[in-house]
Amino acid sequence: MIVLYILLAVVILLFMVLIHEFGHYIAGKILKFKITEFSIGFGFPIFSRTSKKTGEKFSFRIFPLGGYCAFDGEDEDSASPTAFNNQKPWKRIIVFCAGVTANFITAIIFSWILLCTIGYDVKQIASVDAQYANSFEVGDVVTHIEGQKIDFAFGADYANLISQQKAQAKAFYEAEDYAGGEYTFDVTVKRNKEQMDLVIVVHPAVVDGEKQYMIGITAQNYVYGAWAGFCRCFEVAFGFAWVLLKSLWMLITFQVPIKEMGGTVATITTIATMASQSMTYLLVLIPLIAANLAVFNILPFPALDGSHVLFTLIEWIRGKPINRKVEGMIHFVGLCVLFGFVIIVDILHFVL
Repeated sequence: MIVLYILLAVVILLFMVLIHEFGHYIAGKILKFKITEFSIGFGFPIFSRTSKKTGEKFSFRIFPLGGYCAFDGEDEDSASPTAFNNQKPWKRIIVFCAGVTANFITAIIFSWILLCTIGYDVKQIASVDAQYANSFEVGDVVTHIEGQKIDFAFGADYANLISQQKAQAKAFYEAEDYAGGEYTFDVTVKRNKEQMDLVIVVHPAVVDGEKQYMIGITAQNYVYGAWAGFCRCFEVAFGFAWVLLKSLWMLITFQVPIKEMGGTVATITTIATMASQSMTYLLVLIPLIAANLAVFNILPFPALDGSHVLFTLIEWIRGKPINRKVEGMIHFVGLCVLFGFVIIVDILHFVL
């Protein structure tokens, strides 16, 4: 059964890559670039067909974890007026950015679907024990806890904040100098479009012989309506991108070990594992992967779209390009480094 989930994971990753390359393809067609090949995968072609009308080759290759949209004269100097490198810099920049744009649009669309089907980070009160939280009502939407906004990327996580408050309550009640009283914390909720501040009293209680700290409410994901979900889906998509940027920064500054990262194999394994637990996890993974691909590809690292944009901007400012052979070598070395990095982080991810 796990094999089916792995295949599903490969299909999802391939779908994201296809969207990215299709973005390049559509932009190239609109701007009338000559496209030589649109390929899904790398290596030996399993299937290949050339359009008699346009001369474009469409291929499916043996290693499906990638793809490319090849343009005439993209990697070399050419006298042909249709050659990629002879096109105006602004046109080439649009084509380079089109793949990232396609991925981010995908992240926005699937974030909207996520918010309107199962919700994500914002919570809604599902049940209330009047003994502990009699000011709350079922349906209240929790927006802040102790002044901290509930937002996975630009605020704090609901579960983490509740855990922190319970830990502080435990320290309060079990302190040697405890002199009585109750531990409370503030919660801001939205009820019938009105914002209000409520107070939760944390009570110690013994449940099944174990001491626990009760807050009297349970919460579930808040599911947005169509318009409200649309208004927030942009923030969620940007949030997924921001989380990746923060992770990369923490990796560069050695705040997290490299083994915490994962390459292609780790990504496929994660997708397969989460899908096997619940297919609803895919509603989270798809916009997350799409946003991550967008951010990763716009980075100004050799061989990535961001690097191509940077070289084109330099050419635009200088009035002439950097030596094409030198640029090609830089991108080739960058590609080798990227492949090596992906392999290393996959190994470290599973071995350490």
